[in-house]
Amino acid sequence: MYRKRDRNQQHIDDFILPFSGTLRADNRWVKLAGMMPWEFIEDQYLESMNQEEGAPAINARIAFGSLYIKENEKLTDESTLAYIAENPYMQYFLGLQEYQAEPLFDASMMVHFRKRFPAEKIEAINKRIFAKKQDDEGKDDGKPTNNGKLVLDATCATADVRYPSDLSLLNEARENLETIIEEVWENGPRKGHKTRYHRRKARSQYLSIAKQKRPRANKKRMVIGKQLGYIKSNLEVIGDLLLITGLDILPEKRIERIMTICKLYRQQNMMYKEKTSSCEERIVSLRQPHVRPIVRGKMGRRYEFGQKMALSVVSGYTFIEKQSFDNFNEGISLIDSVERYKRLYGCYPEVVQADKIYRNRANLSYCKDLGIRLSGPRLGRPSKDAKRDRELERQDHLERNIIEGRNGMAKRRFGLNLILSLLPETAMTEAALQVLCMNSRIRLLFLRLLRPFLDWLHFDMFFTDLLLPAA
Repeated sequence: MYRKRDRNQQHIDDFILPFSGTLRADNRWVKLAGMMPWEFIEDQYLESMNQEEGAPAINARIAFGSLYIKENEKLTDESTLAYIAENPYMQYFLGLQEYQAEPLFDASMMVHFRKRFPAEKIEAINKRIFAKKQDDEGKDDGKPTNNGKLVLDATCATADVRYPSDLSLLNEARENLETIIEEVWENGPRKGHKTRYHRRKARSQYLSIAKQKRPRANKKRMVIGKQLGYIKSNLEVIGDLLLITGLDILPEKRIERIMTICKLYRQQNMMYKEKTSSCEERIVSLRQPHVRPIVRGKMGRRYEFGQKMALSVVSGYTFIEKQSFDNFNEGISLIDSVERYKRLYGCYPEVVQADKIYRNRANLSYCKDLGIRLSGPRLGRPSKDAKRDRELERQDHLERNIIEGRNGMAKRRFGLNLILSLLPETAMTEAALQVLCMNSRIRLLFLRLLRPFLDWLHFDMFFTDLLLPAA
């Protein structure tokens, strides 16, 4: 159930404070409150709930605003509630009528908010705020004129997992199964031994390799084989116990962990027998089995573990083109990105600035048919204007650095290098929110630096809106 509230933005002078004074109009949270499309956000929020049955849900502005505050300030869920209770500007941003010292809701509701705003809806809000639609002007015989620049690149939003190794994963799986056996044993027949091996011996075997900086390969392989045997034995013991006690004795999370360990055992056993180090859908974390290794080839870091994101930059703002925990070739997303640009701006871009991975035959042919210049060297023999082509290629390379800067900003300042959410859907929502927060910070910077200059020049509002991106 959901009850709508007045969508009109309250004036800052009408916000009731427990002490004398009023809110400042130049505060960033006051400016952000006027920037957000709250009606559109509420419409997205209502799509994920039943509007007729159940208790009244928390207001959409409070739900989305709390998520925004958390990611913008790099807080935990509990700290977000404390910040909101201490800051009247944040409460104004959430649409409250007066200052409230008590927490607005329990911190556990933040997980439900992230589920009600999946990554697709966050990106729709992001585009609604910063992507300005243009009229289809300048058409010639039904074909739109190309205008603007589209910059493309990919990055990885790193998950909160330790660097995985086969031996550490197997040791963790063995210890998890021992804990589950202890829980089931209390309600079982309590006959015989809990495990068919000595736990201290299994632990010492693992430490004998883990404590070495560069263990010998044959000794490491021997210990991995023993750990696989311990896991197989524990799975058999748990299976026998559950046949007697039933599955209802274990919570759902424990059953999911057992299924994850079964899949891990099959993968590791296959790689052990075939003497290989790769397999499909390889598990690198028992706590987050959806996380996959992403091959990046960066200096000192060949792999990253998290979700891969294909990003685009238009007019200085960043948008998510594709987002997935499975590794994908970002080059295949160029056509979808260009078509999405056409839908948002009413025309195709004049230039697509991307690295070599985007320059496949399909993309080159597609861009040529639409009159789009794809950055990079021309195919075939050098043209008569080879010097001009090299200068143009160099200029494209310099302008494409903006997306590298945006990737670095998102990771260093807004937390894209460490996603703390554990569920796959909430982790993708967190990453999308961080991109939105980064765009908001850039928007506020433009307003702070350019607005006084335009006012000094006595520009009217029409010309101001042309120079500044529309909210």
